[in-house]
Amino acid sequence: MRARGAQVTDIVILVVAADDGVMKQTVESIQHAKDAQVPIVLAINKCDKAEADPEKVKKELLAYDVVCEDYGGDVQAVHISALTGDNLMALAEATVALAEMLELKADSTGPVEGTVIESFTDKGRGPVTTAIIQRGTLRKGSILVAGKSWAKVRLMFDENGKTIHEACPSMPVGIVGWRDLPSAGDEILEVESEPRARAVVDWRKYELEQEKNKEDLKIIEEKRKEHQEAHQKAREKYGKVHWKERSFLKYQERKEQKPLKAKEKEERDSHVLPIIIKGDVDGSVEAIVNIMDTYDASHECELELVHFGVGDVSENDVNLAETFRGVIYGFNVNVGNVIQKSAAKKGVKIKLHKIIYHLIEDLQEELNSRLPCTVEEHPIGEASILATFSVTEGKKKVPVAGCRVQKGQLEKQKKFKLIRNGDVIWKGSLSSLKHHKDDVSVIKTGMDCGLSLSEEKIEFKVGDEIICYEEKQVPAKTSWDPGF
Repeated sequence: MRARGAQVTDIVILVVAADDGVMKQTVESIQHAKDAQVPIVLAINKCDKAEADPEKVKKELLAYDVVCEDYGGDVQAVHISALTGDNLMALAEATVALAEMLELKADSTGPVEGTVIESFTDKGRGPVTTAIIQRGTLRKGSILVAGKSWAKVRLMFDENGKTIHEACPSMPVGIVGWRDLPSAGDEILEVESEPRARAVVDWRKYELEQEKNKEDLKIIEEKRKEHQEAHQKAREKYGKVHWKERSFLKYQERKEQKPLKAKEKEERDSHVLPIIIKGDVDGSVEAIVNIMDTYDASHECELELVHFGVGDVSENDVNLAETFRGVIYGFNVNVGNVIQKSAAKKGVKIKLHKIIYHLIEDLQEELNSRLPCTVEEHPIGEASILATFSVTEGKKKVPVAGCRVQKGQLEKQKKFKLIRNGDVIWKGSLSSLKHHKDDVSVIKTGMDCGLSLSEEKIEFKVGDEIICYEEKQVPAKTSWDPGF
């Protein structure tokens, strides 16, 4: 969204907090402004705070080639406070002065050109876009084309929601009258008539379909080659075998390919998280989908984006989530009572958020819940082997270790491991634990004991360590890092 904004605008106002200084998003914004070759006006905000340090901000920005006028550069810096309103007029004057120096001008005649900043669906108005006009004058009744959609302008309104009759270059304007919802960032062009607009949109859709068909053909060709190679290998494998033997071998292979049991199928499905994304505006959905594209933990749990779109959660979304056993995530959207009841009846989760970071955190938690728990070992006690001997039980000799508990306690019902020179050579349970000649269940710190293992082939050595531990299941966490 920042990149798109930098490409559309003529001047970037870079807002940096005087108390926080240069942050990661500040550096990103500077890079976008440089890529778009757009000049910067620096607004140092929160200067009303006691801990504010505007000079520190200016010095930090030097590392990113943003040199303020105080340091011999050409970037204007204005100290402001959005809370109290201090110096906001000075910021406006600095912006106007820079615009005059750059001689920024636009042609208000000729066909309209502009850019879609945002798009959303309004219940009363239908598809609505907010746009910046870059050339020409937009009027009611104008025929526009943007992406794979076209419009006959029915209504226009300004940033305050007030109806306007025309929009000149540099004006932000809301446009009503679109047949479909354009995407944020699409270029707006005026055409002479509705038939011309339909022809342009149809051609663009045809071009897109042709590109998709090329990609599909490429995938089909790759699959065909795979099948041919597999078929060739199978022919080589059975080529010199008698037909009766060949039939028997194929029967054996089919027999080994058993269908998945219900439990195995459920386990497989638990490692896939199908999701549906619904957002208030196209830009929000784009931002969320772009974050999904950074997902790199498919080896843990596969993240499957079933559907995404603009608008409130609908019955179709619920039906889709039920079919794929997925979760619906909504950003700044509403869910009607009827839809909520339908989702509850079908066992579909609907999670609504108003902050994008919270939505991603919720998604991470959902991914965590799909992962199998990890087992952690928690030590309960440690003992060192001081002597080794064997006792006769029936006709066999059983190795016994004479131990002293150095830390914690040994509990017979827990698990044990034998460590020699730092290496674990055995894990399992005890067959006996004795204090003197008495069978006991617990031996505490400082006490001596004799113990034997469930596995009789293991031999003890003086100096070995015996660790008593318990295993606890700990919820696993996804390794995916969305970057914030």
